[in-house]
Amino acid sequence: MSIVDELRALEVEALGAIGSVSDLPALEDVRIAFLGKKGSLTAVLRGLGSLPADERPAVGKVSNEVREALERALEARKEELAGAAMADRFIAEAVDVTLPGRLRLPGKRHLINQTVDDIVKVFLGLGYKIAEGPEAELDYYNFTALNHPPEHPARAATDTFYLRDLSGDTAAIEGESDVLLRTHTSPVQVRVMERQQPPIYVLAPGKVYRRDVADPSHLPQFTQIEGLVVDEGITFGDLKGTLEHFVREIFGPDRKVRLRPHFFPFTEPSAEVDVSCGMCGGSGCRSCSGEGWLEVLGSGMVDPNVFGYVGIDPERYTGFAFGVGAERVAALKYGIPDLRLFVDGDMRFLRQF
Repeated sequence: MSIVDELRALEVEALGAIGSVSDLPALEDVRIAFLGKKGSLTAVLRGLGSLPADERPAVGKVSNEVREALERALEARKEELAGAAMADRFIAEAVDVTLPGRLRLPGKRHLINQTVDDIVKVFLGLGYKIAEGPEAELDYYNFTALNHPPEHPARAATDTFYLRDLSGDTAAIEGESDVLLRTHTSPVQVRVMERQQPPIYVLAPGKVYRRDVADPSHLPQFTQIEGLVVDEGITFGDLKGTLEHFVREIFGPDRKVRLRPHFFPFTEPSAEVDVSCGMCGGSGCRSCSGEGWLEVLGSGMVDPNVFGYVGIDPERYTGFAFGVGAERVAALKYGIPDLRLFVDGDMRFLRQF
């Protein structure tokens, strides 16, 4: 067989191989097998040097024709296979536009945040301003300046989260650290009175922490809104009228309010505030344990001893303070029996509000 016949036979073989491949990797293998450095056509062309000089032009022409034919066939087959692969991909990744889309429910504020907003709105309407303070608080502001005696139960490590200092002191374990997670937002009122002289009308919402086990009526972290008023001529009647307005704005104009004597270290006199049960209208039912009333918040007139810590003259100024839990208000307003529902993250519950 002459070298020209060998080239033509190689061309037929290569074109057949090119036409039979079914994917791009196999086509690349064929290209290397025939046109690569160690390919069949390359091996044949290496023998051109041994031909007589008069035969080389004709053989060179045929070899070029074979190489060009193979390259054209490879390129054409490559385009076919690439198009087929793209078509297969389109089919595999196709979106059925006739299927209904997934329902994406819009996000909104958590019920507790909504409740805080509602409470804040009531007092902003009365001219109060918002005050803030640190959640990691000093013992002085959380207890001492609020007239808590050293032996008060709330100061025990069993009731309060004390923080270990950076030096690694073990005082936090013993309940003797000066830094703690605030147990109420009342420290904010001390900080406000330190830097501002009366008249003072502020509302302090924020997170507070207590060493309580989570149950239907307690959470170790909850949201408290503290109110403080200090001005000349402030009386217990002003406190009562303010809280009655607040309760009716939040729970509705038909709800009744009562104040019961109580004790808080930083107010004197002090009172617990109850609202008539919304389920029975005050006649007594299971929701209110037959009492007809539900406890809402604690309040009282600012103790003169507290004024002494902040340099306000108790002979000239009087004031009142109150603290209300947002979780408590939301539970009473919407009839929620278990405070843990607010923090469980169950979307079935949260989407109801």
